Amino acid sequence: MKTLTKLALIATTFFAVNALAQEPGHLNVRTVVQKEEVTISDSGETKRNLVPADTVVPGDDVVYTITFTNISEQSAENIVITNPIAESLTYVQGSAFGPGAVIEFSVDNGKSFAPPEKLLVATDGETRPARAEDFTHVRWTMQNELEAGAQGMARFKARLN
Repeated sequence: MKTLTKLALIATTFFAVNALAQEPGHLNVRTVVQKEEVTISDSGETKRNLVPADTVVPGDDVVYTITFTNISEQSAENIVITNPIAESLTYVQGSAFGPGAVIEFSVDNGKSFAPPEKLLVATDGETRPARAEDFTHVRWTMQNELEAGAQGMARFKARLN
């Protein structure tokens, strides 16, 4: 059975996350890869926690959390966070989240981005609406400035194929 370790997941993401701000050196960007652990108490209560993704197997969901901190003394504008989705993963529909951000996706390896409902894919000479498994990148465009010292967050979930 194929497994993917935490280190491989982090390498896939960490080195590929792009962050743009007003000027170089404004942001410190950190990516954490976790998986959701579900526990059920003796009383039947379900509890969900994010835990380190030390080992995942096909079918497991992993959660990518990208935090970015403005390390400059000035507000950062025009922040764009772009994260590829590894070929071994499939984006989980509706899971992308980012307070104050417009979230778009790419189906052409990051060349262009649009909301999911506007993405099309050509297959066997026919064009169809894109599906979650077609997404190659997620992009968050922050709509507000990030004050000096402030932190932002972006997150999405993907399933190991």
